[in-house]
Amino acid sequence: MNAIDFSPLYRSTVGFDRLATLLDTAQNTNHSNGYPPYNIETTKDNEYAITIAVAGFAESEIDIQSERGVLTVRGQKAADEKKDRTYLYQGIATRTFERKFQLADHVEVVNADLANGMLTINLVKEIPEAMKPKRIAIGGGSVISHQKTEEEVAA
Repeated sequence: MNAIDFSPLYRSTVGFDRLATLLDTAQNTNHSNGYPPYNIETTKDNEYAITIAVAGFAESEIDIQSERGVLTVRGQKAADEKKDRTYLYQGIATRTFERKFQLADHVEVVNADLANGMLTINLVKEIPEAMKPKRIAIGGGSVISHQKTEEEVAA
């Protein structure tokens, strides 16, 4: 597998050290197992939804965790349910699964909903005030905020 040289990127950027790690992880991840299928969509500006087809799974059999920028969705069927049935044909997969999604900085899980065999996880990217654009005064040494507060507008 070919390694990617990120040195030109580092010459003109600051703080993108994590980008190389993300790209390397994406390149080395084996996506040959397509189970369960999923969609990732943009619902509004800075709002996203991940929809995963989890037919046959109950809410209690699905675990969703978000930790250090990684969203992990796991599904495991209850063992006692499988023993009670004898299938002539089983086309609905109910095998254990784990899906991981790398989240960008400041993307947080808002909620999750399971309806009609589809698990929808809603996410939002909330940029902190400190990260929003600011206007810098020349020579004054002070920072002028991009947005005025309500008190400044009233004055």
